[in-house]
Amino acid sequence: MLADRIKSIPSSPTLSITAKAKAMKAAGIDVASLAAGEPDFDTPEHIKEAAIKAVKEGFTKYTPVGGILELKEAVINFMELEYGLKYDPEEVLVACGGKQALYNLFQVILNPGDGVIIPAPYWVSYPPMVLLAGGKPVIVQTDEKDGFKLKPETLKSHLSPWTKAIIINSPSNPTGSVYTKKDLEALAEVLAGKNIWIISDDVYHKIILKDEVCWASIATVSPEIKEKTLIVNAVSKTYSMTGWRIGFLIGNKEIIKAATKLQSQSTSNPSSIAQKAAVAALNGPQDFLTTWVDVFKKRAQRLLGLLKEVPGVSCFEPEGAFYAFPCMKKYFNGDSLKLAEYLLEEAKVAVVPGIAFGQDGFVRLSFATSLATIEEALKRMKTFLEMLT
Repeated sequence: MLADRIKSIPSSPTLSITAKAKAMKAAGIDVASLAAGEPDFDTPEHIKEAAIKAVKEGFTKYTPVGGILELKEAVINFMELEYGLKYDPEEVLVACGGKQALYNLFQVILNPGDGVIIPAPYWVSYPPMVLLAGGKPVIVQTDEKDGFKLKPETLKSHLSPWTKAIIINSPSNPTGSVYTKKDLEALAEVLAGKNIWIISDDVYHKIILKDEVCWASIATVSPEIKEKTLIVNAVSKTYSMTGWRIGFLIGNKEIIKAATKLQSQSTSNPSSIAQKAAVAALNGPQDFLTTWVDVFKKRAQRLLGLLKEVPGVSCFEPEGAFYAFPCMKKYFNGDSLKLAEYLLEEAKVAVVPGIAFGQDGFVRLSFATSLATIEEALKRMKTFLEMLT
């Protein structure tokens, strides 16, 4: 009855768990959720006002499929300010969120059997999107002692004639790991001279939690690497605009042209109103981001401090994004799904199992929520996990 392609992929576990937690809350159950992958801040007022203005001025019709020129120019300016790189409008696609930008990209670069190197832990949607495009996810495990970062020698050992692309997500969802410029130069050395696309997922790049950590893009390593790199970014996490659904794909003109063609046969243009809001986000004041990041830093430190009180748990200290990825292999023989189910059903705490990110024995905790929720969730977690020891 259903197509084979849809049978081969799972539903998003992060969305499933968040939905279950919300349903429990709606039923009157007090759930402390650390599952959601979106900031709890409201979209800034000047961005909302830009959307309201667009509606009042009648900017409610179709736009060019790949986005309005005003927004593409805002993205180009953003790329020059944030990355120090120059792009043309033909090298920018505006999509319905970073997820669609990635989906479009995989659809236009992958042929059946093409391999995509995906370092694990990975964002949950990478492997299914590769599969849907006919590609083969090549999962490469990273180690907590290496900061969950892919080592150049490991990358080299997994390259093959069928390797079409590699994904680099920094800061990482779910670990919060950040690649340094030196790390990226080492990876770029392995990829130099090879016909392999580098997909740089940068949606958390403005959320850096440690003062000594300096975020960098692999596209800045050399002109050759820039030509191989396809950048995905969005307004979702940085500007707390998850529901506005605006993301960007930036890079090679031919790929952007092909991805735009594909988008013309799926969603067509992103929301005209959301595009105007995104212009305001990129061109408007940025000072509030410092305040938001400071809040994330405080929440991260509080969460890490409370995790130390939970028996048998250790945690890599996140350097970016708003997630912690503690090791909890002591419980349920490392079965993170059983652990997540136990915490939700018994402790009324929502977390995402590490198996969803390709790393069992861990769970993802989001601190994109209030300190009160974090403290309550960790209190319950400690109480109910102590029952198992």
